[in-house]
Amino acid sequence: MKKNIIWLVGIIMGACCLGLIYMQVSYIEAMVRMRKQHFEEGVKRSLYQAAYDLELDETRSYLINDIKKDVRRDFHRSQIKDGFLMLEHKYMVSSGENNNLMVETRTRVKTDAGAALMPKFKHQGNSGNLSVQEQQRLMIEVLSKRYQYQRAMLDEVVYTMIYKASEKPLAQRINFRRLDQNIKSELANNGIALSYHFRVLGADGKEVYKCSDYHRTSDDNVYKELIFKNDPPTRMGVLEINFPADILNNYIYSSVKFMIPSILFTIVLLVTFVFTLYMIVRQKKLTEIKNDFINNMTHEFKTPISTISLAAQMLQDQSVAKSPAMFGRLSGVISSETKRLRFQVDKVLQMSMFEDRKTASLKMKELDAHDLLKGVINTFTVKVEQSGGHIEWEPTAEDPYVYVDEMHFTNVIFNLMDNSLKYKKRDEPLNLTLRTWNANGHFMLSLHDNGIGIRKEDLKKIFDKFYRVQTGNVHDVKGFGLGLAYVKQIIQAHGGTIRAESEIGIGTTFVIVLPLK
Repeated sequence: MKKNIIWLVGIIMGACCLGLIYMQVSYIEAMVRMRKQHFEEGVKRSLYQAAYDLELDETRSYLINDIKKDVRRDFHRSQIKDGFLMLEHKYMVSSGENNNLMVETRTRVKTDAGAALMPKFKHQGNSGNLSVQEQQRLMIEVLSKRYQYQRAMLDEVVYTMIYKASEKPLAQRINFRRLDQNIKSELANNGIALSYHFRVLGADGKEVYKCSDYHRTSDDNVYKELIFKNDPPTRMGVLEINFPADILNNYIYSSVKFMIPSILFTIVLLVTFVFTLYMIVRQKKLTEIKNDFINNMTHEFKTPISTISLAAQMLQDQSVAKSPAMFGRLSGVISSETKRLRFQVDKVLQMSMFEDRKTASLKMKELDAHDLLKGVINTFTVKVEQSGGHIEWEPTAEDPYVYVDEMHFTNVIFNLMDNSLKYKKRDEPLNLTLRTWNANGHFMLSLHDNGIGIRKEDLKKIFDKFYRVQTGNVHDVKGFGLGLAYVKQIIQAHGGTIRAESEIGIGTTFVIVLPLK
């Protein structure tokens, strides 16, 4: 699959997943917003009704108190008879002709339920009994006067409430227990069954009352409603109710909790897809690197195999067999190319060993690093001098003893020096400097060259297996891309570290840090 197609599929799938997450989050926000609006409207309706009930309770209390006075005044006689409460009220009406009409109003109330009004008329006077028409007229007058009396009594109550009730302090006008019950009842009617705290404030903002468990934090949601709003502004009150933030948030978000798992599943799906895409791209890159490795290995093996094959064919010639000089020369070529092949194969086998075991079987022993480095330098000096360069050796470490595997550590130094020779400038001889020193209980070794340098983007990858700055079938520099990967694995197996510093056109420095013996 082409890289562009992989990226196109990745972008489409990623956009779809992100769009799905965005839609889910938007839906949750809309649901929370609607839930909160519904809650606020319910609270406002509840507070409004509670304030209205408060005014009704006050009006009802005034009417009841006034009626009680009237009952005490009018119903001056009562008795219980046959399971009924008998209440009597008498009116004396004068006809203006020395005749008096006694009107008795009897109310019979059953002790458990029901009531009946029984008006009766008795005549007392000097002229004898009244006619039926006169009795009816007098009855109408009596009822009319009774209506006028009750109407006047109601007007007196209204007058008292308008001009006198608001003069009382709020603490005397409000039954706070009744108010708490009204608030709880109205909230329940609006589908809100949450814990709350409330208090009553005066027009001046002073606290008149608060519930026993009143508690408020800066995060709590507070709602307010005017009480006795038809009174003068200085006599009004404020009913304030607040809900604990954690309880309210739990109530609001309870309707969208079922959406949280779906978002988590979508995120997991997105992360899994990104990881899968990353693995596909990485696998594709690894495949390209391995293909480059196979191409480079084929090229590296092709030349020595061809040389060995040609030398073997020449050895079969009888004239060559008769010339000891030619025979020795061809034998030397075969031996040299065979060593070259063996060295390349050893590199691959060494990396395969690290890949399978994750660590190498090292034969550790105490060595003088200076002596070991001298031997490598003497061997490599011939190659460097053939290109017109030279090697500087600065053994300044006071304690050069390290605990290493001699063969592998020698190969590490040889690989680094070989890279310096491969990546030297074409028009400038190689100057290679090796320096040792001690720092913080470690043995330090640096190899600096004046080669072509390494770009910053390549510097981070040079220790990766199969990675080469020149890839594909570019063979201006020989190799498999295994040398530095092998170097890093060996140094880490010795408990040390290696780092590279480089600038294009100036050169490269490798610094090795190993623990001292």
